[in-house]
Formats: sequence, structure tokens, C-alpha cells
Amino acid sequence: MEPLAKTAIEAVRTGEIKFVPERFEKNYFHWMENIRDWCISRQLWWGHRIPAFYCDDCDEIVVTKDGEAVCPTWFSSALWPFSTLGWPKNTEDLKYFYPTNTLVTGYDIITFWVSRMIFSGLEYMGEKPFDTVLIHGLVRDSLGRKMSKSLGNGIDPLLIIEKYGADALRFALATGNSPGNDMRFSDEKIESARNFANKLWNAARFVMMNLDIDKVEMPSPDKMGIADKWILTKLNSLIKSVRTQFDAYELGIALSEIYDFVWDIFCDWYIELSKPALSAKGTEANTVTQNVIVYVLENILKLLHPFIPFITEEIYLSLPHFDDCESIMISSYPKVKDRFNFAVDFENMEKVIEVIKAIRTRRAEMNVPPSKKAKIFITTQYADAFNNSTAEFFKKLASASEVEVVAEYTGENAVQIITHAATAYIPMAEMVDLDKERARLNGELAKVQGEIDRLVKKLGNAEFVAKAPQKVVDGEKAKLEKYESTKQGILDAIKAL
Repeated sequence: MEPLAKTAIEAVRTGEIKFVPERFEKNYFHWMENIRDWCISRQLWWGHRIPAFYCDDCDEIVVTKDGEAVCPTWFSSALWPFSTLGWPKNTEDLKYFYPTNTLVTGYDIITFWVSRMIFSGLEYMGEKPFDTVLIHGLVRDSLGRKMSKSLGNGIDPLLIIEKYGADALRFALATGNSPGNDMRFSDEKIESARNFANKLWNAARFVMMNLDIDKVEMPSPDKMGIADKWILTKLNSLIKSVRTQFDAYELGIALSEIYDFVWDIFCDWYIELSKPALSAKGTEANTVTQNVIVYVLENILKLLHPFIPFITEEIYLSLPHFDDCESIMISSYPKVKDRFNFAVDFENMEKVIEVIKAIRTRRAEMNVPPSKKAKIFITTQYADAFNNSTAEFFKKLASASEVEVVAEYTGENAVQIITHAATAYIPMAEMVDLDKERARLNGELAKVQGEIDRLVKKLGNAEFVAKAPQKVVDGEKAKLEKYESTKQGILDAIKAL
């Protein structure tokens, strides 16, 4: 082993072969630098028989089963990188595929498998078998224990696939995955992955229900709306980041970014923003939006395809395409397109979204139902962002009956919502029915006062305070403080009305 180990150690020392994460080089060096002569065929003991025989037909050594020769030859896993390609013959596959790029494996077999392949490749091929060894962790149960038969905590992947689908299993195993670190498996992760697949499917169904185009032809920028330019810029940013994460082998981070984009950006925002245009059949805006939304969805499917290949292929084949490929498997992975970077429109749309989010949050805090429309007055220094084209977004997503941009708000008592981009004013009388709200608050006040009176009486009982455990007494005092605080909040709300 000494001469074999020497070259194998040097290949990693010089960086010709690198480990990701780098810390696992220590495992490799510790093994190789203290190596002893060993049986590299993975025999369990010396003299263990290899079930190989000479083939009368081709003179090769083969494994026989029930007297029937099965070619080609038996081989050790140490020879995997080149024996599978036709070695020792100098085949076209061997010329093309050896050496390969990346070996993906668990840290528990660095010594027994990775080291074998490295010194075997260097010895027999005169060249390293791969340039990168990507180490993944082990899949453990929800309590962090290694899955084993003795504990009975293993899973049958076929049962998981039957219940949740293969895509959900793949997605769950990739979520939160980082090089070299173990991950915990749980049914909750699988269910979350299935929910995401359903979300993607429903989004695609919505898009297809609103299409009448046969091919995607991206419109010129002057035809696009601000929301179209915003989503395309967001998509470009996502593609760039995902590619960066892939290059760093951070697959879990890449998937997390795609997940956030699909759920929050595409589904919760762009689809909602696109609905007015998609419903305006026969208009230029309708055609533009159809092309943009399919283009974005197509790129989402390609980004997700390595993680969830089945649903992405199914949806892809149902869509008109931008790239005209017959299968997503042979289409190009998304690349950043500089022509779809619209920095100014992107920043303006971000400002609009910031204000809409703030308005929705405030309405939720005040328990104002979405059906209750109210006029919104906006003061801002960003006139390009808040105009007639973006006013429709407030009507759609912020329950606005009307939007007016003013230099200064001088109207009646209003709810004031301050953001970095603008300040929104919503007249109180339009947001709530003042008489009904006063009645509701007074009702809440009466309930809270009743609880306060009950607790004051209870804590004023000397016998209770003396005999009850201190923990119970302290708990009743904490309740009283809570109700007093709630009462003050209700009084403040009444005063504001």
C-alpha cells in the first residue's frame, strides 16, 4: 500500500482532488498516512472466495448463476470510475468520461471506498478519477438517531413514495441539506414538500386556464408593465443566486431560494398582480402578461427539475414553450439574461409592495375584513413609483376603493402608515364603522373589567392568599396584570375613535 498511498495523498495535498467540505480531508489523510497493507477487494476475510470463473465463450472471468455465464467481468468497487466505461479496453466511453468531475458520497465511506478509487485510478489510468469529492451527511430519524434495524426507526422509501410521491421525498431530502452535515427525517418535512408540489401544480393550472397563446414570444420592454419588469428582474436575480449556490455545492440553500420565489414572489404576488391583465382578453396587456407569466413559470420548472423531476416534466409538457424543447430533461438550465434586468422599474415596484404590505398588516391588526374598501391617500417623494399604473395594485391587494397621491394629507382623522418609501393615510371612518367599533370595544371592555373585578376580589381574600401555593397566587397576579394591560389598550382604542 505504501507506494499507492503516497500518490493518492499527494493528489489531495496539491489540490488536484478536493474535498467539499474541506474538513473531511483530515479523515482521508488520517487513513492514508497510517495505512497498512490491506485487501482492496472488500473481502470480509482472507481467503474469502470470489464467485468468478473463466467463461468458455469469451475467455473472460465472469460470475456464473445457475450455470449460465453472465458477462462482463466481476469487478471491485475500487475500479468503478473506469471499469464501468470498458477498461481495460480503450473505449470511446473511457476516453470521453474519464476522469469525471464530482463524486458524491457519505463521510462514512471516505476510507473504504473513496480512497480505493483514488489510488486505483492513479495506478491503472495514470490520472485522477475525479476532481471533487462532495461529502453529504447521513439521514437520521426525527430524534437525530441513526436509522437502524435494531432500533426499528428506518423508513421504506417505497411506502413514502406511494403515500406522498417521489417528488415530495426528493424535495424533503434536499431541503435544509448542507455539505457534510447530517439531516433529520420527519413526516412533517414530507408533508410540507407535498404541499409545495400542490402549490406549484395549482399555480400552473391557473396559468394554463388563462392562456390562448401557442408559443412564448417575449415582448419588447416598452410593452411590458412595471410588474412584468419586476418579476423578470427578480427571476434573473434568482437564477444568478441558484447557479452560485450550485457551484458552491449548497443545494439546500439553492432549493430554499427557489421555494421562497415560487411561494412568495410568483404565487402570492405576481399571479395576483397579473390577474387584471389576464382577465382583459383581447388587449395588448393581456398578450404581454401571458408571455411573461409562462416564461417565468417555464424557468421555475427548469430550476426545480433536478429536485422534483416528475411534476416539472408533466407541467412543462403542457405549456407553450420559449425554448421549443420536447422535454425539460434536454432543455438548457436557466441563465441570467441581461436584457431582462430593469433596475429602475424593479426598485419602484419594490416600494409599492412595501407600502401594500404595511397597509395589509395594519388592516389585519385592526381586524378590518378585506371586503371593506377604503380610500388611500399617499404622500411620497417617489412619484415615479406611485402613479395611475400602480394604483390598480392597491385596489387589488390592499382593499383600496381609490388611491390619491397628495403633497400633504389634510383630511379627517386617519390611520397613518409610515414606510421608507411613502406614508399612507386611510380615513378612520372609511376603514371601520365607528358606531359598531365603539360598541364592540365597549363589549370587550365589559368582559375584561369583569375578569379584573373577579381577580381583585380573589386576591383580596386573605385566606386564599395565605393557603394557596405561592405559584398559584403569582399566576393570578400575572393574570390581573395582563387584564389591566388589555383594559388600557381598549381604552386607548376608544379614545382614538
